[in-house]
Amino acid sequence: MQLHPHKSDTELLTCYNTDGNTEWLGILLQRYTRLLFGVCIKYLKNEHDAKDAVQQVFLKALSELQKYEVTYFKSWLYMIAKNYCLSTLRQVHKHTVDINNTTLQADDEATIKANLQTKENQLSVLETTIQLLNEEQRNCITLFYLQNKTYQAIASSTQYTVMQVKSHIQNGKRNLKILMQRSLTNE
Repeated sequence: MQLHPHKSDTELLTCYNTDGNTEWLGILLQRYTRLLFGVCIKYLKNEHDAKDAVQQVFLKALSELQKYEVTYFKSWLYMIAKNYCLSTLRQVHKHTVDINNTTLQADDEATIKANLQTKENQLSVLETTIQLLNEEQRNCITLFYLQNKTYQAIASSTQYTVMQVKSHIQNGKRNLKILMQRSLTNE
């Protein structure tokens, strides 16, 4: 049973933003508990870990909602859950513990370290390469991918039209890919 079925997600967010009453957020989060659990179980493959992850996603959502203007709550919440699960999985891989007193073979450990090093290099190149984009592309890419803003939100906060935002993001992605490939092959 959905609480306040007559209120859309946007209306509930507006109510929360207007009066600050966390009950509105509780209703929203309750609507998507099953979705979050499904996402978490998909990534974490463990019911107990998935339940813990849902709670952590709730907490993260509560703190992040105060920082950002969210237009599409369901998508935004999904991205928080996905990112949380991926972050959890990365931590597990970084801190692999001996299981039943067996140790990783040197080859496996070297492969894991090499993969982590490759990913760290790629992230470093990405950070540097984003700065090489023109200002419009850099702004739109940053707002869209790193701050989860919608095209409309980006257009509202910049002087670009929605079509320009789409174009800057598309061209920025293409240029970013080209620049990253060049950087990674020159290493």
